[in-house]
Amino acid sequence: MKIICVGRNYTEHIEELNNERPDAPVIFLKPETAQIRLGEPFFYPDFSKDIHYEVELVVKINRVGKNIEERFAHKYYDEIGVGIDFTARDLQSDLKAKGLPWELAKAFNGSAPVSDFINVSEFEDIQNINFSLDVNGETRQKGNSSMMLYRINYLISFVSKFFLLKKGDLIFTGTPKGVGAVQIGDTLTAFIEGKQMLRLPIK
Repeated sequence: MKIICVGRNYTEHIEELNNERPDAPVIFLKPETAQIRLGEPFFYPDFSKDIHYEVELVVKINRVGKNIEERFAHKYYDEIGVGIDFTARDLQSDLKAKGLPWELAKAFNGSAPVSDFINVSEFEDIQNINFSLDVNGETRQKGNSSMMLYRINYLISFVSKFFLLKKGDLIFTGTPKGVGAVQIGDTLTAFIEGKQMLRLPIK
């Protein structure tokens, strides 16, 4: 299983971090060791002093595929969940300034907690799904999949040109504005259409 992540897929998030709008999807990977089992806490790592949350819709691939045409991409998933792309922002800033890859800041242990999944048949339109993140009961991020620069089916088609997709692979589809730092003692709660999907204490 691999975790494929999409960066800079929401305009207002691009603007809040003063990044350039991409001409194509920005892709990076996390290993399976980045995933946290549902119900387990996130342990704040000792190599960073600035860990940020980024809530994202997550698509689970249900069959093997490569070079998938966009019009057939919907056949390669039938479940959507929500996850948090934890980012060591201090490390990321330092690595970006040196022109180096981001993996140390993005792919560390526990950096990709994911909820249970909902069958796509429960949604009228996968490109019109509301999701959000609360920190200690206060809403910090709210997004809708209609706001994506690159839509889910396009992302699957694009990624499959480079990586063979396998059953169980996860695609993090990008985060809306409102990212921020977490502290030990915080509790993060993620929602899809108002339904609590993930509760994550920070220890």
